[in-house]
Amino acid sequence: MSRPGPRLDPEVPLAQADRLLRGGDATDLRGSWPRICAWLLRLAVEQAVDEVWRAHRRPELMRLPMRAQLLLLPAFVDGAAADEVGSAWYALSRAGHLHAYELAPTAAELRRWHQDLCALLPRLTEPEPIPPGGLPPNGLRPSG
Repeated sequence: MSRPGPRLDPEVPLAQADRLLRGGDATDLRGSWPRICAWLLRLAVEQAVDEVWRAHRRPELMRLPMRAQLLLLPAFVDGAAADEVGSAWYALSRAGHLHAYELAPTAAELRRWHQDLCALLPRLTEPEPIPPGGLPPNGLRPSG
């Protein structure tokens, strides 16, 4: 099994994607900048999910494939946020790969994903409210 990679703040790839969307550094990238931007946005999602595992003291989950991590995510964070993160990751994965007869994502699509992620990723670190005398909505007791 591989070890978790170095810690990277999700804000770093988000900032780099924003820079590409604003036209910075795109001159050397010619037609590949949209897919590079999609990969940066996907990296931000992956790093935010890693932060969830760190916050819950479950670093071993970082070793799982991202698809498995996304399946586990609703047990640790708000279910709606987990679903949105999963949808974003899958869409960005598809956008980042070159497919025959498909255009690269447009700047408008990338900007929308960027804005959505800027609002969504902080929601992953918000604690779930625990009802008085009950279990949290995910049915798990907080670790710690």
